[in-house]
Amino acid sequence: MRRQVRAAAVQAEPVWLDAKAGVAKTVELIAQADRGGADLIVFPEVWIPGYPVFLWLGAVAGQVPFVGRYHAQSLAVDGPELTTVREAARRHAMTVVLGFSERRSGTLLVSQVVIGEDGGVLIHRHKLKPTHVERSLFGDGDGSDLVVVPTAAGRLGAMACAEHHQPLNKQAMYAQNEEVHAASWPCYGVYRDVAYALSPDVYLAANQMYALEGSCFTVASTQLISQAGVDMFAGTDEQRRLLRAGGGFARIYAPDGRLISDVLDEQVEGLVYADLDLDLIPYSKNVFDPAGHYARPDALQLVHHREPHRAVLSTGNAPASPRADLPALKAAASPAGTGQ
Repeated sequence: MRRQVRAAAVQAEPVWLDAKAGVAKTVELIAQADRGGADLIVFPEVWIPGYPVFLWLGAVAGQVPFVGRYHAQSLAVDGPELTTVREAARRHAMTVVLGFSERRSGTLLVSQVVIGEDGGVLIHRHKLKPTHVERSLFGDGDGSDLVVVPTAAGRLGAMACAEHHQPLNKQAMYAQNEEVHAASWPCYGVYRDVAYALSPDVYLAANQMYALEGSCFTVASTQLISQAGVDMFAGTDEQRRLLRAGGGFARIYAPDGRLISDVLDEQVEGLVYADLDLDLIPYSKNVFDPAGHYARPDALQLVHHREPHRAVLSTGNAPASPRADLPALKAAASPAGTGQ
């Protein structure tokens, strides 16, 4: 495990409702991060096939033209699209955190995978509770989805969007000695003039506070949406009022809450970078360690149920967990460091 890690956070527009093209863009961004010297790259929430902004633009009846397309362009964990991304991670010796919409039979899930430098899947998790209107499209995760694992880039965990507003979620992660946190977000362009709780100010504060509370580096990636993207989903003046172009606010924060990355204009695609010195974490932990010396278990305790919960329990030879259905990678098709 490295103690000095170079991290890259993605700030880019998805290829809306096109999984194949989204995977190609993902592979290119991994290659770009490699050229920038990164050991770790973090992609936004449901980067493939893009965040379903249409959920926020009107009644459910107006969502119908997009729902079938969105389902069709979501990924299966054992499908060729995810295998392609895993191969890119191995080719570039990169730890990759990918957000995607996962298709599991008739249900969609807001999913993230952490892919190691060898292409192996270290975490396969789901958003515990889709936020507000997201519940009309996505199902729930469970306590097994709050996990931190050792990686080449440090002890790493991941959550998506408003999971960062849930204090108990955060405490469960902090208690696992998280050193680097991947915070995956959509664009910060929905309802900006309508609801302050959904504003960039609030989201940026959530990322900064996660770093400070957990004494960990927080790598926050975001989507952005172009005017062409707005026009794809917003067909009326009212819808255009609810969805603004831009919304890219990728940032990386240190364990003491400092912003340590470069910053791009919110309408500009790219990667923001920062060098993470994991040996600085104990200095912040010495002041605030909410699951250690600063805790009061005699007064307050969190019970974290980590076992998976499924609607149907199968007996026999079926895999005990959906994490078991991720195939091993075959031998690399091209020598390390070549190809896309």
